[in-house]
Amino acid sequence: MSLPPRLLEVFRLIHARLEAEGIDWALTGSLAFAMQGLEALPRDIDIQTDRAGAYRFEALFREHVVHPVGTDRAGERVRSHFGDFDFGGVAVQVMGELHKRDPLTGEWEEPTDLQRHRRFLEFDGMRVPVLDLAYEAESYRRMGRLERAAQLEALAARRRRSAL
Repeated sequence: MSLPPRLLEVFRLIHARLEAEGIDWALTGSLAFAMQGLEALPRDIDIQTDRAGAYRFEALFREHVVHPVGTDRAGERVRSHFGDFDFGGVAVQVMGELHKRDPLTGEWEEPTDLQRHRRFLEFDGMRVPVLDLAYEAESYRRMGRLERAAQLEALAARRRRSAL
C-alpha cells in the first residue's frame, strides 16, 4: 500500500527524533495499521508513549503544538496526557500514559504497558514500534468500535498465517 508522501515524510522526522532521544513510544491508529497491511488511508499520526514521553515530544516539537499536552481532555472511555500537533497540514496526536475505562466495571485500567504490547516491524527502511494487533483489536472492541476490532482481528490472523 502506498502512503501519502507528506504523511510518510512527517513520520520519518518524528521517528528519527524519538529514536535519537530514546523515548519509549509506539505508533498506533490508522498509520500503524496501514503499515501492517490494513487497507486504510491514514490521514494523521497517532503516537502512544508514557507520561514523560508525551511532554518530551511537546518540547521537541514545540513549534508544531496546536493543543499542549495535558489531562484536560479526558473522555468517557479514555484519558491520557493528550497533545495535538500540526506538521504543515499533517495532524499528530500524542497520548501519554493512556488509561482505558473498563466497560463492565467503569473503573480506570492501568495505563497501556508499551513494553508488554509493543512489537517492531520493518517499514521503508525504518524499525517501527507498533502495538500488537491482538491488543489493538481488543482495545477497539472494549471501546465499542466493533468494525475496526474485526478488521484488526482479521489482519492479525492473516499476518499469523503468512508467518508460518
